[in-house]
Amino acid sequence: MHAAKSLIGVIDQPGDHRDALVDAIARDGLAVFAVDEADELPEATVLVVAHARAVPSSDWQSLADRWPTLVVTEDRRDDDLLKAVDVGLVDYVINPLRHAHLLRRMIRRVVEVHRLAAEREADRRRLAELNESLETHLAMLRLDQQAGGQIQRRLLPLRPQRLNDIECDYWLAPSLYLSGDFLDIQAFDERFTLFYFADVSGHGASSAFVTVLLKYLFNRWQNEWDGQSPEQLAPRWLDNLNRELLDTGIGKHATVFVGVIDQQRRYLHYSLGAQLPMPLLKSAQGVEALPGQGMPVGLFPEVEYPQLGCTLPDDFSLWLCSDGVLECLPGAGLKERLEELQARVESCSSLEEMRQSFDLGVLSSDEEALDDPTTGRAELPDDLTIMKVSGFRHESA
Repeated sequence: MHAAKSLIGVIDQPGDHRDALVDAIARDGLAVFAVDEADELPEATVLVVAHARAVPSSDWQSLADRWPTLVVTEDRRDDDLLKAVDVGLVDYVINPLRHAHLLRRMIRRVVEVHRLAAEREADRRRLAELNESLETHLAMLRLDQQAGGQIQRRLLPLRPQRLNDIECDYWLAPSLYLSGDFLDIQAFDERFTLFYFADVSGHGASSAFVTVLLKYLFNRWQNEWDGQSPEQLAPRWLDNLNRELLDTGIGKHATVFVGVIDQQRRYLHYSLGAQLPMPLLKSAQGVEALPGQGMPVGLFPEVEYPQLGCTLPDDFSLWLCSDGVLECLPGAGLKERLEELQARVESCSSLEEMRQSFDLGVLSSDEEALDDPTTGRAELPDDLTIMKVSGFRHESA
């Protein structure tokens, strides 16, 4: 609102002096409304010019509380002037008719200052409302994320569990309520055990939704498999998953390792899409990374995934880790961290021992994580997941 459109109230006793004061203020387009008492002023008044003789001493405080007020008088020694100033009125002008130009400038200045103050107060209230609305939405989002995290973790396989001659255990610590890491292991029959280990790009709800899609697709494809040509199953699954992710158009890709354990032959058929770090196979002969490489899943069309395999020794254990694990290991570069991970796999006989080798403070148990995945957890750089698949005269862990 511009000062030219602001309504200025004048409180003074009727007479020539008040008329002259109104005329002096009304120049330059200021709108003026003259009254005998403050109660007669309209609500649209933005500033009051009050003569010291027209307002009782007891009324100055209530007047100052309602409007910004300038006091005018002909005598600097007027006792009412001092009382008006003491209660906090804006300013005063001596001999206003003689200093009409100064009075008009003061009026415009006060109106502008109070207009800006009103705008700031309106902005403050609006920001307070927006902040309250944001807090409400954040609380709702947090509840949704917690509920989604509980559902996601209940989609994971039981741990630990034994499937024929194969045992599996894992540890998954999401950096947020929802995780982009996911895994599953299932017995197809007494001969074949199928498993996968996936790390979806990004964090949050969209990545978690992709893990749910993974769960559904692998269950569907397992039900469609006839148990023949196990060496072709893993690359075929990755090829189908690559097309599915590209068709969704959500811009998500994943690194995935798929394994098929033939317990009759004691053989692992596998394929992979840009898995890092590579799974580590531990046996009495030591620890070595499985060979092979492949393109990320869901990033490029018409990708061919490798058909790989290796013999599984007695008392083997296969360790799979997400790339978030590497960020928690010492080392200046990737090579040093991969060597550190291999050394820890070689020295650890159980998943719990491996888990405790990471200095991450007190992390919540999986049971607590069902209620709150961040319980007792500092800020993690990424989702952390470790999976151990072992078998054939399995050692107790």
